[in-house]
Amino acid sequence: MSPVSLTRPPEPGPPDVTHGTAQPSRHEVLGVVLQVRDDVLHVLLWRRALAPHAGRWSLPGGTLGPVEDLRESIRRQLAEKVDVRELSHLEQLDSRGAPRRVPGERVVATTYLGLVPGHADPHVPADTRWHPVDALPRLAFDHADVVEAGRSRLRSKLSYTNLGFALVPPTFTMSELARYYRACLGHEVDVTNLQRILARRDQIEPTGEVLRSGRSGGRPAAVYRFRHPSLEVTDAFAVLHPPRVAAPG
Repeated sequence: MSPVSLTRPPEPGPPDVTHGTAQPSRHEVLGVVLQVRDDVLHVLLWRRALAPHAGRWSLPGGTLGPVEDLRESIRRQLAEKVDVRELSHLEQLDSRGAPRRVPGERVVATTYLGLVPGHADPHVPADTRWHPVDALPRLAFDHADVVEAGRSRLRSKLSYTNLGFALVPPTFTMSELARYYRACLGHEVDVTNLQRILARRDQIEPTGEVLRSGRSGGRPAAVYRFRHPSLEVTDAFAVLHPPRVAAPG
């Protein structure tokens, strides 16, 4: 009878997986800053001065500092690069890390959605401009996709939260509020239906004031405000649909 071997079998080695050659990388933050201006949804863009994509419009942002968190960084970048400090709302959108999303070194981006209220008019530098979201110039890198992600997030949250507070002045009439919603949602908004929905969700309340009608006459318009100037989920499964159009005949 042969003696039993007490030798342990060799430990299994690491799986044979090729991860590619390591390349330098950095982390940036980008801001999709939106505002309704003249009843049209706009995004703030600044023109790149340096390669790559010199001369193209792009989202404001920059490299994450070594001792700052993401939210601190995007606020600093917006203040320093485009002189925007009057944000009524700021939230993280997503992260993008495709190896070739920008030429050269790998750049991982954390993107943010920022809103500027309609009554604010920040003084922006000469290389910065508000552009209608539906008429964008050619943008650098993947920034057009980031803008669309920001608009999509805004539309979604207007349906189930009170995020409208971040778009409008402190007080407003319902017809004014409907114009803001129309600009963001991209479809017609019935004033009476909007008032009914937001009142039922306890988002808005009358101030007790009325706005006198103009020369054309008509009943004075009641003035409203949002009850809570901070984000709240008021109807988690709601979607604001376009008004139904009656079939002809």
